[in-house]
Amino acid sequence: MRSGIAILDFGSQYTQLIARRLREFEVPAEILSYDTPVSEIKERGFKGVVLSGGPSSVTDDKAPKRDVVELIDQFPVMGICYGMQLINQQLGGIVEPGEKREYGLNTLKWAEGFTPLVNTLGQLWMSHGDSVKVPAPGLKVVATSGSDHPAIMLGENILTLQFHPEVSHTEGGDALLKYFAFDMCQAEKLWSVENIAEDLLNKARAMVPDGEDILCALSGGVDSTVVGTLLTKAFGPERVRCVFVDTGLLRLNEYEEVLGIYNELGLNVLGVDAKADFMGALKGVSDPEKKRKIIGHMFIDVFKKSIPKDSKIKWLAQGTLYPDVIESVSPRGTSVTIKSHHNVGGLPKDLGLNLIEPLRELFKDEVREIGAAMGIPRKTLWRHPFPGPGLAIRVLGEITEDKVEILQKADAIYIEELRKQGLYDQIWQAFCALLPVQSVGVQGDFRTYDWTLVIRAVTSKDGMTADWFDFDGAFLRHVSNRITNEVKGINRVVYDVTSKPPGTIEWE
Repeated sequence: MRSGIAILDFGSQYTQLIARRLREFEVPAEILSYDTPVSEIKERGFKGVVLSGGPSSVTDDKAPKRDVVELIDQFPVMGICYGMQLINQQLGGIVEPGEKREYGLNTLKWAEGFTPLVNTLGQLWMSHGDSVKVPAPGLKVVATSGSDHPAIMLGENILTLQFHPEVSHTEGGDALLKYFAFDMCQAEKLWSVENIAEDLLNKARAMVPDGEDILCALSGGVDSTVVGTLLTKAFGPERVRCVFVDTGLLRLNEYEEVLGIYNELGLNVLGVDAKADFMGALKGVSDPEKKRKIIGHMFIDVFKKSIPKDSKIKWLAQGTLYPDVIESVSPRGTSVTIKSHHNVGGLPKDLGLNLIEPLRELFKDEVREIGAAMGIPRKTLWRHPFPGPGLAIRVLGEITEDKVEILQKADAIYIEELRKQGLYDQIWQAFCALLPVQSVGVQGDFRTYDWTLVIRAVTSKDGMTADWFDFDGAFLRHVSNRITNEVKGINRVVYDVTSKPPGTIEWE
C-alpha cells in the first residue's frame, strides 16, 4: 500500500513491531530488505524510511550496510539502535563499543534548554553494546540515557533513537513514532482492518493463477482457520481443499470439536486420522528441534497423500504468523534464530507445491480482527493460541501415548477452571506442560513417584513479548488439588513465573 512508511530490516527481533505500531495509527507500513534500492522505495510512493535495530555491530566488516546518505537526500529517516549507529558512522561520527552496555529498562534526560519532542516519555527499553562517541556533523544530541549515552539525536530530516520506541516496555514510545510519521513524514491514515483484508484477498488472487487449486493445512488454531476462510472467500470451496489432521497430539476432544467448527464456517475440509503415524515417528525422540522437524515432515507426507490423482492442486496454504517467522528464520535482515517452527522454512521440492502464507507479515491480534471482519465467530477467534506441533512440545522429553493422555486430562481441567472463574479472556495463552521430572509424593497414605506438571499463563499483545499472569493463590491451590486428585500420574504441580524474554511462551 502506497503513501506509508518503509522499514528497512537490519535483523532486529522487533522489526515487525515497528510496522505494527504504525498500523495502529492507521499508517501503512511495509518491511523491506535493508539493501532495497532507493529507486524502488521512491517508486512505491513511501513518505519516510525507518532503519531498524539489529544484532550486529556497525564496526564489524560483516555487518549489514547500505548507503544512508542517498536515503536522507530523498526521505525523512528514523534510525533505531543499529540504525542510529549506522547513520552516525556514515555521516562522519564515531561509533565504538560502550564502556557500559545498556540492556533492559533505562531512563532519559533531555538536553538542558531543549524543548522535548514529546512529553510522555518515561522508562525506555535499551538493547545495545555500541554507542555513538562522537556525533556526526549536523546531528545534535537532544537527550541522553541513564549512562550518559546519546539516546536521541536530531538533524535535518533525521531522527535517531538509541532505544526501542516500538516495544511496550518503552513508555511514550508511540508518541515518538507518531512524531516521525505525522510531523516529519506527513503520512496519511489509510490503514484499516477492511483494507488489510481486501489487500490480502487481492494478493492471494494475484498469486494463484486460474486453473490452479489450493490445499489448506488446518491445525485447529486461529491462524489456519482465518487462512482457510480467507482463501475460501477468495477462490470458493471448490478450489480450496482443507485438511485437518488428527496427530494424536491435540487437546482433549479437540479433533471432533474443531471439525464441527470448520463445517459451520462452510470450509471444504477433509479430516485425516494419522495418530498412529505421528506417534510412531516420534517414538524415542526427546530433542525438541527433532520433534518439530519430524512433525513438519509428517504433515507433508499426510498432505501428499491427501491430494487426489489428476488434481489441480498446485499450492499449499499455511497459517504462519510473523512471530513464528522471526523466531525461526530471518525474513529480510539478519535476525538470530531462536527456535525452528514446523511450518517455517519452505517446502520440500518433491512435494511439487508452491507455498502461500497470507498472514506471514501479521500478528495474532491483527489476524483476529481480520477474522472478525470476515464473520468468524468470537468463540473461535479468541481461543488461546495452540502450536502446530501440538502437545509434542508440551510433553518435554520422550513422547508416549500415556504421557499425552495425562497431559490432555490435566490441561482440560486447567482450562475449565479458567473459564469458570472468568479468567480465560484475560489471558493471552494458558496451557500445561508435562516435565520429564518425577518426584516422591504421598496420596492416600501411599508413596507415589509420579510426574511434575507445570501450568503456564501469560499476558501479551502480539506474542513478541509476554508476562506471566498474576493468579490469586486460592485459584492455583484449587487447580493443583483438582489435577493431583483427578489425574493419575501427576503428584506435583508448579506455576511458571517467567516472562518473554528471557524465556519463550512455549517450553520447547
